[in-house]
Amino acid sequence: MAGGGVIAGTIGGSALHRITTDNTTNQVSVTILSLPADNDQRSSEIAREFEKNLRAVGINASIEPRSEAELLRAILLEHDFDCYVTRRRSDHDPDFLYEMFHSSYDPEAGWQNPFGFTNPQVDELLEQQRSMDGDERTETVNELLNKLAQTHPIVPICVSAERRVVRTDRFDGWDDHSLESRLGYLGLEPNAYEWSDGEDVVLTAILTDTRATKNLNPLTATHHDKGTFVDLLYDSLAVEDDGEIRPWLAESWEWDGAVATVYLRTGCQFHDDHPVTARDVEFTYEFLADTSLGEQDAHSPTPRYRGLVDAVERVSAVDDHTVQIRIDAHADIGERAFTIPILPRHVWEPEVSNRLENGQEPTQGTWEIVTADSIPKIGSGPYAFVNQEPRSSLQFERFDQHFTRRESVDLPEPTPDELVFLVGLNSGLVMSELQDGNADMTASRMAVGEIGDTSDRSLELIEPATPRFYHVGFNVRNAPFSSPNFREVIASLIDRESLVSEIFNGQATPTVTPVTDEWTPEDLEWDGEAPYAPFFRKSDETGDEDSGNLDVEQVKRAFERYGFQYSDDGERLVR
Repeated sequence: MAGGGVIAGTIGGSALHRITTDNTTNQVSVTILSLPADNDQRSSEIAREFEKNLRAVGINASIEPRSEAELLRAILLEHDFDCYVTRRRSDHDPDFLYEMFHSSYDPEAGWQNPFGFTNPQVDELLEQQRSMDGDERTETVNELLNKLAQTHPIVPICVSAERRVVRTDRFDGWDDHSLESRLGYLGLEPNAYEWSDGEDVVLTAILTDTRATKNLNPLTATHHDKGTFVDLLYDSLAVEDDGEIRPWLAESWEWDGAVATVYLRTGCQFHDDHPVTARDVEFTYEFLADTSLGEQDAHSPTPRYRGLVDAVERVSAVDDHTVQIRIDAHADIGERAFTIPILPRHVWEPEVSNRLENGQEPTQGTWEIVTADSIPKIGSGPYAFVNQEPRSSLQFERFDQHFTRRESVDLPEPTPDELVFLVGLNSGLVMSELQDGNADMTASRMAVGEIGDTSDRSLELIEPATPRFYHVGFNVRNAPFSSPNFREVIASLIDRESLVSEIFNGQATPTVTPVTDEWTPEDLEWDGEAPYAPFFRKSDETGDEDSGNLDVEQVKRAFERYGFQYSDDGERLVR
């Protein structure tokens, strides 16, 4: 870095990025975004250890705590970050990596490639795996995961042991389906002894995240980790159940080459009594591909569901209850695109028109149609919206006209009359509410170490169907993180074993991939050391307060091999 000042300026009009050289010392400076300890103590502690190691090797590192919504806004919408530490949910199918890393999404807002990562080999592998199945796809995914592990757009750290806690005295059936989706809230069996005749059956859940109480727009990128509430409010053509895609709003479908003919269940309604038709399905896919509905020269795709919608070439309503969907991928990938929420055309189309007529610019990912909470919360899902109190509560009521309540339909149905979600930010308070019988479940995941005493026989721990992985993510649009060599050395500063032992008390598993165990290739399984960019560990294991077990001299030599330089006193990394 010659001279002082900012290495890189604006990207797409965003604020100046914070990777800088100090104007007086020419030292590389990096800001780490992280959640505050009150929101996620483990992310905060990982960030502190990361900061300590960066400083030990001569980088002027600092941590900037952000609320979850602010953190995601900086990363997903504004691309205004150097690096960050947080957690992200994995998926049963590795195709989520297409959205996460394909270079075509670089300029867009949302979880689609917020890193600005561009690698032709990765793009090719991401595209190839979409058209394959069986062993051929597995081999391609293995090659893809190795390439990502070598190039380090992110550094996966560990998978935390997390659970939900439920009470079994008032409801049974918690183990039947994953609580990550609508299915976990359906098919529950209320204990008749706990409810008086004529009394409404109310399921009370505790949230440790306030975002859903403030915004239920199904398209906003910053207010939903995984769309449980979207699943309850909106139906989708299909539902994922234990990794399998099964019919839901669609009664069935059949494939003819790349075209799926989808048959909708008849007689379905939205919560305002409008019928659900194939035209709503057609509209939904068109709208998610371009939220301006073709009214602007440049398309404005949704910041959510982007990778799924991209697998769809065309959607055509054949009649009121039949729709044809042409897929640009293997059928297994195409069916994942059937899991997006079906939106009521009569609600969303006028909302778009009104905003455009009022002069709003449909800026991709950030215009009001994909961020505002004011759009009517009307879907066709098993529960209808009743009320929300920001930072306090959410309330839903059973939609008695839902198709799952028909005798002819063999699917889990909504049984509680009401679902009430209350916010409890303190894990001790959450457990106290459960132990006292004031709540039936934790709607949010909790780290095993936060759960405490579960000796009460009415309490049961439920393991999530898919894990969340903690990771460091880099903005590779700007130097020095634009350099794969720089990222490689930085990745070598992360001591996964120590982080798991000291921060997670052993209640986590180190990992070098963002996918589930089922898809992790043998050569990337954790065996005590990362296969690429292993931690620079001191050979004598004699740590000190500033650098712990990090071999600082090894790190400095690695930087210098890649053309980075240190100041004359050897203490500050410069360029």
